[in-house]
Amino acid sequence: MSDIVITEFMDRASVDTLSADFDVHYSPELVDKPDALNSLLVDARAIVVRNRTQVRPALLDRAPNLKVVGRLGVGLDNIDMEACRQRGVTVYPATGANDVAVAEYVIAAAMFLARNAYAVTRNVIAGDWPRQACIGREIQGLMMGLVGCGGIARETARRAQALGMRTIAYDPFVRADDPIWSDIGRVGDMDGLLTESDVISLHVPLTDDTRNLIDADALSRIKPGALIVNTARGGVIDESALIEAMRAGRVGGAALDVFADEPVKAQSGDMFADVPNLLLTPHIAGVTEQSNARVSALIADKVATHLGGL
Repeated sequence: MSDIVITEFMDRASVDTLSADFDVHYSPELVDKPDALNSLLVDARAIVVRNRTQVRPALLDRAPNLKVVGRLGVGLDNIDMEACRQRGVTVYPATGANDVAVAEYVIAAAMFLARNAYAVTRNVIAGDWPRQACIGREIQGLMMGLVGCGGIARETARRAQALGMRTIAYDPFVRADDPIWSDIGRVGDMDGLLTESDVISLHVPLTDDTRNLIDADALSRIKPGALIVNTARGGVIDESALIEAMRAGRVGGAALDVFADEPVKAQSGDMFADVPNLLLTPHIAGVTEQSNARVSALIADKVATHLGGL
C-alpha cells in the first residue's frame, strides 16, 4: 500500500526525501502501465505526475483516498482541475521552478534559427561547404514578441534584452498598469504582436481560447521570415498550417518543443520531414539537471506538507 505514487521521472534525491516519511512507489514508466497504475491508486493519498499522466475523472474514481496531486511542471491541461476540486483534491504545480530552463531554451532556439549555421555537420563531413546557405541573422536588434507575459516570458525577455533584442508582449490578463510594461513593450492585440515581431515565443496555457491561436490566418499576418518558438503547448499552434507556411517561405524557422499529440508517432511525424530550418525536441525545454532538482524538491515539499497536515 503506497501513500504516494510517482508516475513519471523525478529527481532521485526528492524521491528519497519523501520515502523517509511515507510509503512511496516510484516508477518513471508507470504512466505507460495503466493496469499497474490503477491497482496502486486504490490506496494512494498522493500522486505525482508530469505532463503525460492524465488526471481525469476516470483516474480520480480509482483513487478514493487521494488528497493531493503534485505536478512536476507548470502546465495543467492534463489535470481536470474542476474534477479535483469537486473531490477535495489539492493540485500543486511547480510554479517558477523551471522558468530559467525554458527561458534559456527559447533564447538558444532563437539564436539557432536566426543564424541558420548549426545543422550542417553532416554536410561539412561529406565535403560540402555550404557557407552561403549558412549566412543568417544576428539576433541583436530583432524584436522578440512574447505571447503571454507570465514568469517564463519575463525571464525570456530579460535574456533577450541582455543580447540586444527589443521585446514586446501581448497578454490581456496582465493589467495595463503592471510595472512589467516599463521593461517590456505592451501591445494591445495579437495583430500588433504578429506584425511587429521577428521572433515569436509562445507562453500561454492550452485552453479553448488558445487552441490553434497560431493558425493559418495568424501565420498569414506575421512579419515575413519571422521565427517561431513554442515551449508552451502543442495545441496552441496549428501544426499543419505552420508546416505549410514554412514550406511556402512565409515563416523563416520554427522550434517546437511541444506537440498536439505526445509523444509524436512516426506516421504523424512524417509531416515535419525535410522542412527547412525546423528544430524539434521532445518536450524538454523546462527540464535541465538543475530545474529537475528544483521542481522535484518543490513538489516533494508541497506534497509532504499537505499529507503531514491532514
